Amino acid sequence: MSQPSVVLATASYDHTIRFWEAKSGRCYRTIQYPESQVNRLEITPDKRYLAAAGNPHIRLFDINSNSPQPVMSYDSHTNNVMAVGFQCDGNWMYSGSEDGTVKIWDLRAPGCQREYESRAAVNTVVLHPNQTELISGDQNGNIRVWDLTANSCSCELVPEVDTAVRSLTVMWDGSLVVAANNRGTCYVWRLLQGTQTMTNFEPLHKLQAHDGYILKCLLSPELCEPNRYLATASADHTVKIWNLDGFTLEKTLVGHQRWVWDCVFSVDGAFLITASSDSTARLWSMSNGEEIKVYRGHQKATVCCALHDGTEPSSC
Repeated sequence: MSQPSVVLATASYDHTIRFWEAKSGRCYRTIQYPESQVNRLEITPDKRYLAAAGNPHIRLFDINSNSPQPVMSYDSHTNNVMAVGFQCDGNWMYSGSEDGTVKIWDLRAPGCQREYESRAAVNTVVLHPNQTELISGDQNGNIRVWDLTANSCSCELVPEVDTAVRSLTVMWDGSLVVAANNRGTCYVWRLLQGTQTMTNFEPLHKLQAHDGYILKCLLSPELCEPNRYLATASADHTVKIWNLDGFTLEKTLVGHQRWVWDCVFSVDGAFLITASSDSTARLWSMSNGEEIKVYRGHQKATVCCALHDGTEPSSC
């Protein structure tokens, strides 16, 4: 198979992963995933592999092959894997699980290389653009920064006691971090680099974005500049787009019939893909908030999506 310029994948409670032609909406490949549901999908920076985070495994699939079998399995978590991502040149992967741990995996070696204890179910993990800090959010409301150089937790904060942190997102330049919780609130901090590499959080804004759960929050990518947006996907069936200049509501994306679990920006920030319990994924225009395409094929809730429509990174 030749490598597609745009890789778009979704996963569903129907135990399948589907690959889609973004423009036509055609599903061109389906992978059966019988062992568990898939909680999160992530594409490697070089577009070669798709990571599927399940319960309790992470499986790596070859994007440019028709093989239904994974090329690699990562197996030391003991509960749902809720977060997965890659270091910018694809040498290692990170994950977070409801087993209370954050792990790091060298893709060129078997097994887990590092493990950090969060002591509560981990819902979300993001990698700081400096590539040396992971930020995790858990079910007890804790946000922790894991310093990979010092191999320890360098910072800990609790924005709202006993309110689960559902999703974290970091601005591409490392200047902001946003945490979304089960009460529809987004906490925004400025990230200040200390004298060491240790990141300090300075409270910037508290945004009551939705009345119900926020299931995903996401900051816009570098090529979207000078505009800076925050997308919040919610159990109220909508996705809201907030302008970070004043934290004003720019648009509300209306069309999904049930919870919206996941969203991902195109590389230039001009489009947004969303995944919903209504079994569809959708493509939206950021310029007018209109729905452009509906991806139909899953039989049950579509809970995660991954998109890579950029070029391969030359180096990071």
